[in-house]
Amino acid sequence: MRAQTDESPASVLSQQLLLSLAEQLKLPLLQIARQAELDSLKHSPKTIPAIRVTADSALKLIDSYVLGVQMATQKDGLFESESVSISSVLYDAASELLPFAKAYDVKLDIDLSGKYGPVTANRRGLQAALVSLGFALIEALPAMETPQLRLQLSAHRCRYGIVAGLYSDAQQLTTDALRQGRKLYGRARQPLTGISSGSAAGVFVADALLHGMASQLTVSKHHNLYGLGAILQPNPQLQLV
Repeated sequence: MRAQTDESPASVLSQQLLLSLAEQLKLPLLQIARQAELDSLKHSPKTIPAIRVTADSALKLIDSYVLGVQMATQKDGLFESESVSISSVLYDAASELLPFAKAYDVKLDIDLSGKYGPVTANRRGLQAALVSLGFALIEALPAMETPQLRLQLSAHRCRYGIVAGLYSDAQQLTTDALRQGRKLYGRARQPLTGISSGSAAGVFVADALLHGMASQLTVSKHHNLYGLGAILQPNPQLQLV
């Protein structure tokens, strides 16, 4: 009898993400090792904060990857959608990203000029997606031709719903580049050359998390800023999470 060799979509997705994630983590782990070695030689604690930020970001990216795989293979409604406050998620995501942004001299701010009701999403998954996306964009900004190192978390309405995302002066990606990157991740070392010289794992981890919530990562523009965001559907429920 012929052995079964076909893999489920969730299995293929997890393998591809794991490859991208492993490639992305090589650099920060190498930085941790080198900075720790310098500290031991110089007996200086000055780089300890940088080591902590680098290690924390690597661990959070791993946690988000694991969450994405769990959501892709979820059973019995373990990660059900709920009524979520966009402003609350953006603020919490910004708090997680702030130490990482400071390490790269990137100014991080939030624009919530519009008024939005709750959206339908998994709160934990949405926040993890925005943080993972933020890691990728913050790391990419210093190498881009941009007037200032600034990243903005914001939300705005579009014809498909409400977009919550991260934006900067530099146009990181086009829709076609993102579509092509999805085909290349896990197979190419640089699937998104417009945003990263590495695997851009944070983008694809965010993409997987949003896919697990029946949402979508999209290239977006807002107030003359360019970025990536999640398309979310309004929820009429009054109780926020």
